[in-house]
Amino acid sequence: MSERGRREPVPLIRNQDFQLLWISRFFAGLGKESGEVAYPLLILLLVGSASQAGIIGAAQVATTMVAAVVGGFLADRVDRRALLLVCDTGRLLLLFTFAVLLINDEVGVLLTVGVAVASSALMGISTPVSMAALKQLVPPSQLASASAQNQIRFFGTTVLGAPLAGSLTSLGRAFPFVAEALCYLVSTALILRIRRPMQNPRRSKGRPWSPRETTSGFVVLLHHPLLRPMISWILGFNIAFTQSGVFLALIATADDRGASHLVVGLTVSLAGAGGLIGALVAGPVVRRVSPSRIFLFTAWSAPACALLLVVVPGVLTLGSVVAIVFTAVPCVNALFFGYVASSVPDHHQGRVLGAVTFMALLSQPIGIVGVGLIFDLFGPTPVFLTMAVISAAAALVTLGPTMRALPRPEGVATS
Repeated sequence: MSERGRREPVPLIRNQDFQLLWISRFFAGLGKESGEVAYPLLILLLVGSASQAGIIGAAQVATTMVAAVVGGFLADRVDRRALLLVCDTGRLLLLFTFAVLLINDEVGVLLTVGVAVASSALMGISTPVSMAALKQLVPPSQLASASAQNQIRFFGTTVLGAPLAGSLTSLGRAFPFVAEALCYLVSTALILRIRRPMQNPRRSKGRPWSPRETTSGFVVLLHHPLLRPMISWILGFNIAFTQSGVFLALIATADDRGASHLVVGLTVSLAGAGGLIGALVAGPVVRRVSPSRIFLFTAWSAPACALLLVVVPGVLTLGSVVAIVFTAVPCVNALFFGYVASSVPDHHQGRVLGAVTFMALLSQPIGIVGVGLIFDLFGPTPVFLTMAVISAAAALVTLGPTMRALPRPEGVATS
């Protein structure tokens, strides 16, 4: 038995290496989330074009999708700590240089797009790398709890990133990018303090590279008896309830009902707050409630709430209904990534997580475009009915025997 297997697990809060990684990724995520707002704001300041600002957002998502697959492959073949350091220091230098050019008025649209794409590529690579390290830093009995804590980081940076970028932009257009560079500086320093290795000895070292190996994470997901039905439901759910698409539906419906900008903002904030609340309670929930019940509740609450959106009056109530669904999402995410960490061998962790990231991001533009088209053609009621139909069809997966008798993540642990 390995030294890691003989050690008595310490409480997660006292696991210094995991907490260092968590805080490091919090700062990196905060920089990423603020950047996703800062780049479009900068384009609007430079040329006043909403369409060009939208192009940056699309380019960032597309780049992150592809880079995540590459990052997953690298995470299984290259030292993970070194990869994280390269990505963080690369973004640090990139953003610092960009801020200097902004101060000297030497930045145009093409350079802004290029920097946004390069930063997204480095983030896309580092995401599956840091997630793959979880299996080595946390014992099997704590993987679901560690994944739940990661949900606090994800939703926390989502909530904080946009106002941070907006407030810093009001001070000067270079300020958000200086702050983003500082986030990556802190993240780099924290990674250097992690003592334990982030992976098992590399079994694939010396093997020739092949394109098939790069995409093998998709194959593992397709054949995994637990992960296959889960990812099938997640894809359908994300198309119906992707955050950006739901927010677009809420904003358009509130505007259609004559709501003020303040009420529109409060409605979206109510919906988004559900995710943060869910992240804060995800740890206790995944420890005390059976995985099957969590999946069933989340899957079937989605179409029920979508139907409620058709009939509830007012505007703020729309945000409250969506918040119910978003509150359950972090618990499902914590379980799913707990299953990935526990049941997928270490030498496949990166590629599987890269495939998961790719598919999760792929569903976002589908959902956003679908909401926009249906709303423009038919109005809000068909939008919510479509969300109900798609999420209900996806939820049928949870009625199968596998999803109705899920073991806890620690019960399927592999090395």
